[in-house]
Amino acid sequence: MRAESGLLEARSGLPQPAAGPTPKDMLGCTVGHLQKDQALSANGLRIYRKTVNANELHYVETAASARGVLLGISLRDGHRRRILHEHHASCHDFGKGSIYVRDFCDRYRADMQSGFDFVLLEISHPALERAIDEKQGPRVGGLVDVAGARDDVLAHLASALIPALERPAEVSQLFIDQIGVAMTSYLVDNYGRGATATGPRTNRLLSRSHEARVKEMLRSKMNGGISIAEIADACNLSRSYFIHAFRETTGQTPHQWLIAQRIERAQALLMDFERPLVEIATACGFADQSHFTRVFSQYTGKPPGAWRREIRIGM
Repeated sequence: MRAESGLLEARSGLPQPAAGPTPKDMLGCTVGHLQKDQALSANGLRIYRKTVNANELHYVETAASARGVLLGISLRDGHRRRILHEHHASCHDFGKGSIYVRDFCDRYRADMQSGFDFVLLEISHPALERAIDEKQGPRVGGLVDVAGARDDVLAHLASALIPALERPAEVSQLFIDQIGVAMTSYLVDNYGRGATATGPRTNRLLSRSHEARVKEMLRSKMNGGISIAEIADACNLSRSYFIHAFRETTGQTPHQWLIAQRIERAQALLMDFERPLVEIATACGFADQSHFTRVFSQYTGKPPGAWRREIRIGM
């Protein structure tokens, strides 16, 4: 969701720019309007957060391309846009949790009639095709266009990405991959062309050998520098099946399980009372000492230094 070029200005009645082209970003947003402009990428996905607080009229327009599809999830109420189609226009209101889905193969033109705050997921065609191939049941023919529909599942997943977008240096490939697979699989299941309603998922469990292999692979990459695809392929499973089976087997997502392993290892290393905290942070896969302190405190209720002092006093 981004600002874009001149044909829309003529058709929508927006004022012409004073002189020269207005700088736009890759999604067509006017760069000068953006209060937040954050991005991450992994394995055929790009994740953005775009925020415009200004209430003046502006517009977005992207030329047709083969970039894939774009999912947008509104983080707040009160956004309204007028989308210009080839022969008509349609107006859409977006509340918190409302979404849109559009294909980059179509030229997109819209008047943005208020400010907005969106998490966006750009899915390349290869990434979308893999999700379609992994879907159980009849094959779907791409995704349907959506504008303004509320979706609580996607809203929840988008909110999980906000801390990662704010602190990208602390983000692991495993986490971004896990959320990306969950979102693309959900889109294919629920917004695929020709998709039919499916019943509740049956229990899926990893075999003991697969569980042991997966845990070994995760422990070998304490910093989370491993993809869901690598692990799923090693078990000859689809990515979405693997994620569900791992959760059913362990009660945690792969990323949650790995964080718990980091904390357990950190507690063991903290028993070496002379070992520097920064060294422990690195050994346990944290980005730096502040990242280590924040996550350790969330899981144990106290920072690592205080936790170690209590243990030392009690010995």
